[in-house]
Amino acid sequence: MNPINPNSRNEREPYVVTSKGHTAVAINAAAKAGEWIKSRQGQVKELGTKTSAQDLVTEVDKGVEQMIRRLILTHYPDHAILGEEGVEPGAAAAAAALEEAREHEYLWIVDPVDGTTNFVHGFPFYCVSIALVVRGELTVGVIYDPTRDEMFVAEKGKGAYIHGIRASVSVENELAGSLLAMGFPPDREFAQPANMAGLQQLLPQIRGIRAGGSAALHLAYVAAGRVDAYWEVGLNPWDCAAGVLLVLESGGKVTDTRGRAYDIGTRHVVASNGRIHDALIASLKAGEATGYQP
Repeated sequence: MNPINPNSRNEREPYVVTSKGHTAVAINAAAKAGEWIKSRQGQVKELGTKTSAQDLVTEVDKGVEQMIRRLILTHYPDHAILGEEGVEPGAAAAAAALEEAREHEYLWIVDPVDGTTNFVHGFPFYCVSIALVVRGELTVGVIYDPTRDEMFVAEKGKGAYIHGIRASVSVENELAGSLLAMGFPPDREFAQPANMAGLQQLLPQIRGIRAGGSAALHLAYVAAGRVDAYWEVGLNPWDCAAGVLLVLESGGKVTDTRGRAYDIGTRHVVASNGRIHDALIASLKAGEATGYQP
């Protein structure tokens, strides 16, 4: 699979895909949305909050989600779309929206700007994330980083690619030599203590930890072999659906923090190259950092 024209990388909209199908629609939508987001960097006029002062939303988030919805529904008017900005804040609302959305045969899961806080501050680590779930199975995952002009694409059973080049997870076998990624969701009451416990437990055992502020990009980086694993307690479906498929199709492993199989409703996520997965899970359990009651 190589839907991207490698000779058009420097053009304004380099990802115009001529083939048809779900993946092509996802790539086109992510590329157009990403270009628009990048053009709005430093021009945010309205800044709002959702669950807390740390949970930001801008007119760009809302505008991009509407753009992606229109692009998808133009091709697939009978498909369902679950987008971050269309759901009330909070874990309960996200769970309720997901349960309702599960009833649809074709479900698109969209995060218009994953890393809104970074975008607002001008920190260049944010992306567009689009996934398609067909009859309950992750089938397409696309993540576009407009700052670096990197398009990550995965199709179930067909592998994952970055600009048409096959992606592969790292080959690190030991925690001691691993570079991990983690995150700090806006939820300061429940998620932050669990993630801090994981940080304290793991930091002495590994080479280093990075917290870039975008779950989707961290997952894409696991798929690309740039970090060996990523974990976070307190995620929503739109944070990780596309990235999970990228990791799986790159030869990696994704579970919840207890080691159970990933589902689109999983909120406490561990993604790795597979080689260090069991050790990472064991360490999170030992540090009581899974987000679940002991």
